[in-house]
Amino acid sequence: MLVNELLTAIVQLFAMSIIPLIWWLVTARTEFSFFIWIGLRKPIVIEKKTFTIAVFISLLIIVFMSLVLDPMLPDDIQLANERFGGQGIKAFVPAIVFAFFATGLAEEILFRGFIGKKLCDKLGFLIGNTLQALLFGLLHGATMFRVLGIAIPLLVIAFTGSLGWVMGYINKKASNSIIPSWLLHGVANLYAAIIIMFELL
Repeated sequence: MLVNELLTAIVQLFAMSIIPLIWWLVTARTEFSFFIWIGLRKPIVIEKKTFTIAVFISLLIIVFMSLVLDPMLPDDIQLANERFGGQGIKAFVPAIVFAFFATGLAEEILFRGFIGKKLCDKLGFLIGNTLQALLFGLLHGATMFRVLGIAIPLLVIAFTGSLGWVMGYINKKASNSIIPSWLLHGVANLYAAIIIMFELL
């Protein structure tokens, strides 16, 4: 299982990074390293109070989604972390790889590090961050419309989009570093995987 998750993480990271990497090569290669450009740099938090409040709000959204939204999904909806179902502690390390690298880092590079940054540069933070959050929400909920109708997918889009918006805000407060949102994203995915691993709900 661990080898499969490592391979999946490599493929996901490549797939989500290829467009940002090409963009960087064409537009910013001589100015910044790719990692600095994409936001993989030490976070510098200037407004600690608003940063802390935003982190707390994101954790509330994560808990709400796990305790309220996930149980609303029918059993036949296969979420990405379902493969850990009932596996217990033996799936813990593979779940960490899944949570922090295959999904967390890969999605943060694409959505907050690239799409969000480009949209905010062009349209300003409020509109740009809202658009990247909407795209993030659509990624997580749009495929459910065909199976679940309208209400539940809209809730999934609204709450994952809200989380995406808050994570974009957190990054802005941390000098445009994606490390805070990466860690939060990883924690959210690991939390959901642990619930499934140990069948807690």
